[in-house]
Amino acid sequence: MSADKHLQSWQERFEMAEAMQPLLGKLYRNQGVEVLVYGKPLLNASTIEIIKAHRLVRRHVGEKLRLRESFPFVQALSKLAVKQCKVDIGKLAVKYWAEHTDVSEIENYMTRELAEAIDHADDVAPRDVVLYGFGRIGRLLARLLIERTGRSNKLRLRAIVLRGGKKGDLEKRASLLRRDSVHGPFNGSVEVDEENNAIIANGTYIQVIYANSPDEVDYTKYGINDALVVDNTGIWKDEAGLGLHLKCPGASKVLLTAPAKGAIKNIVYGVNEGDITAEDIIVSAASCTTNAITPVLKAVNDKYGIENGHVETIHSYTNDQNLIDNYHSADRRGRSAPLNMVITETGAAKAVAKALPVLAGKLTGNAIRVPTPNVSMAIISMNLNAETNKDELNEYLKDTALQSPLQNQIDYTDSTEIVSSDLVGSRYAGVVDSQATIAEGKRAILYVWYDNEFGYSCQVVGVMQTMLGLTTLSLPA
Repeated sequence: MSADKHLQSWQERFEMAEAMQPLLGKLYRNQGVEVLVYGKPLLNASTIEIIKAHRLVRRHVGEKLRLRESFPFVQALSKLAVKQCKVDIGKLAVKYWAEHTDVSEIENYMTRELAEAIDHADDVAPRDVVLYGFGRIGRLLARLLIERTGRSNKLRLRAIVLRGGKKGDLEKRASLLRRDSVHGPFNGSVEVDEENNAIIANGTYIQVIYANSPDEVDYTKYGINDALVVDNTGIWKDEAGLGLHLKCPGASKVLLTAPAKGAIKNIVYGVNEGDITAEDIIVSAASCTTNAITPVLKAVNDKYGIENGHVETIHSYTNDQNLIDNYHSADRRGRSAPLNMVITETGAAKAVAKALPVLAGKLTGNAIRVPTPNVSMAIISMNLNAETNKDELNEYLKDTALQSPLQNQIDYTDSTEIVSSDLVGSRYAGVVDSQATIAEGKRAILYVWYDNEFGYSCQVVGVMQTMLGLTTLSLPA
């Protein structure tokens, strides 16, 4: 292909992606339809992100999906009365073009394939969400909730609760939402309403409430009712502490974004969210590490069985550590986080058993905090019940990442050049680094990357939706 043809091909793809964007936006804002390409969400995607999503189809089916082949499906979808669902146009297009050679039957095909979602009853009322705490996870959850803003959005961020409230605090909080040293600028506009003590982000009105204890707030004063309170502080971890939230008028359920103590259910979305019942009013989304390793461990155990194992976490430093050497109640954590590797404890390996009881008592774990601000790695060393090798194990994990019910939790890379900063912003619970896999006989070691902030926050949103009964129909099945 000549240089001019390469440029012409790129121009064609770019223009097609640009033409898709307004259709994708209207489908979500007006009908609650999220469009994907083999699991990659196109909601608020840039033109480049749309092009890249199409290129990744080659990993699934062995050949690329051209935008000119998928665009007619977006057009057809925009004409159908489809509501409140996720539609994977990548899978629909690949299946169609395997059996057809022209566009004449696309609308009829789409009508048949999406019949379950056409005129789908939209009788689920939107639910209020309150973020109690606005640190690293709280602000990322806010970004994830705000990006879904629209008339069809059922998960509505109504308020954030903070301690204190000094002069200038509101603008400082808005600035931290607007700019992030790791995840970049906020995708949109953030305004401050000083008179009413609120932040308006992309049209979402967020009431800012100041309180020093979970039981101090009357949410109904702000028009907030039957709300899910997401506690991001990590201060209260048992039923007694988290139960304080439920004493507040307007609050009905609590989700903790940290491992819980006692009998509170620890949920890893994609693995055991089915354990959540309507009666569960306090739930934990476990830890970022538990979310990263549990889906992979489930996949391996399902096929090979795990006799026992050890998880070593190489974890980016967190706000719990000191910037420079200073007093800290925990061993070693008082030493400067940006200057040292720090051996510390993790309960993630034991916590796996709460989400995956079959592995109870089979795993040990430890952690090393390292001088990076985000993205961590779990090194999972296992003794298996069945023999395997590197190629077989990698092929199985690749297929799991692409085709299985865990495809939204597990990603897979065969890059020989990938490093931690490349995974900033990954929406997956964990990413298997296949080039580092070691497997021989009944012994296997896996290296799993994870964005311990953003990937975990995506998992939390899944638990929020499940707690509120906001599960979404996904087509094709």
